[in-house]
Amino acid sequence: MSKIYPIGIQSFEKLRREGYFYIDKTALVHKLVKTGNYYFLSRPRRFGKSLLLSTIEAYFQGKKELFEGLAMEQLEKDWTKYPILHLDLNARKYDSEEALLQELNKHLEKWEREYNSPYSDRAPEERFYWVILKAFEQTGQRVVILVDEYDKPMLQAIGNKALQDAYRNTLKAFYGVMKSMDGYIRFAMLTGVTKFGKVSVFSDLNNLKDISMNRHYVEICGITEQEIHDNLEEELHTLADSQDMTYEQVCSELKACYDGYHFVNNSIGMYNPFSLLNTFDNNEFGSYWFATGTPTYLVELLKRHNYNLSDITLDDTPTTVLEGVDTADTDPIPVIYQSGYLTIKKYDKEFDSYRLGFPNREKGSPNSCFLSMPIPMRGILLSESRSLSRRYVPATVTPSSTACKVSSLTPLTNWFVTWSCTIRTSCSLSSSW
Repeated sequence: MSKIYPIGIQSFEKLRREGYFYIDKTALVHKLVKTGNYYFLSRPRRFGKSLLLSTIEAYFQGKKELFEGLAMEQLEKDWTKYPILHLDLNARKYDSEEALLQELNKHLEKWEREYNSPYSDRAPEERFYWVILKAFEQTGQRVVILVDEYDKPMLQAIGNKALQDAYRNTLKAFYGVMKSMDGYIRFAMLTGVTKFGKVSVFSDLNNLKDISMNRHYVEICGITEQEIHDNLEEELHTLADSQDMTYEQVCSELKACYDGYHFVNNSIGMYNPFSLLNTFDNNEFGSYWFATGTPTYLVELLKRHNYNLSDITLDDTPTTVLEGVDTADTDPIPVIYQSGYLTIKKYDKEFDSYRLGFPNREKGSPNSCFLSMPIPMRGILLSESRSLSRRYVPATVTPSSTACKVSSLTPLTNWFVTWSCTIRTSCSLSSSW
């Protein structure tokens, strides 16, 4: 029976009940919930963060039947049900102070109805305090708090200092409640693309354990090469046949296209799950992750700093810079790295710094002649694969040989569009705007 790939599926319960393909990560989930209480994890978009939180939610709901045949079934004996507060900040555009307040209010109203909290007229952080207390009193169990895309409001406010300050003040107070309510909380985990510095939204919540660069949890999101061979061996042969390639060639091509994410120095490389599963589903290689669009916040950041991604890979980045994003947007490197466009290539222990590079061909490594970056709609900032010289040229690009491929993706803003161009020989350039 052919596999049903969970592309776009973020619900662990739906995935398990409807028979979707799943690579078992539950041993790591069990380790997570048994060895700590407060966690933070940053990973690039479409890397499985939402599915991870949904898996943790199902565990704390005591839904043992969902874990049948998985490692968790053998590891867990108690299956206690806990009250869960799951805050998902992904489903809104944040362009005003009211947008964040409305999103918090939507979740707070739901929780207040569920746990009979009468304090809906208070500030968001005070309402959150009372919901946690009431949930504990009503159920007799400490509360589990899961926050998905905690950083989306802050990221969408990049370039708007007043709005970002407002979001920071609101979220700082809101998340800070978790520290003061420690005695009523069983487990808490926040996930996002980026980690804002400790002087930002986490300054009042300084008891989070950041596992983003913890080698014990490198494999908790994404797919390893061993997991591909353990779970998709037959599909590898099918893909090879469909592409008229040998088994060895198709494994090599998958690695070149989608492997290479290193979240800790000298750690195992992780494959992008979104692109990998799309490749097996379509039996076709493609830039699936890239085709979903470059985040607007990253476009804005690159535009403001006039950064050439090729130049970034030539410089060393201190650990202190890499591990946190400053709210003043003075350095785009942490955002670019944490968004998945760059990864760790080398660590210098003496200077405590990292050399970054493109993780794979899909993300635009100049070494593989593939470069992807936001460009002005009225001209292309082209980095040639050999010289890496920067020059603006009139749009658009049209191929002068079969070795040059140019594809237009979804427009990101009124002024920007993302192109991906594989350049092996030459491209002719002509104006169309």
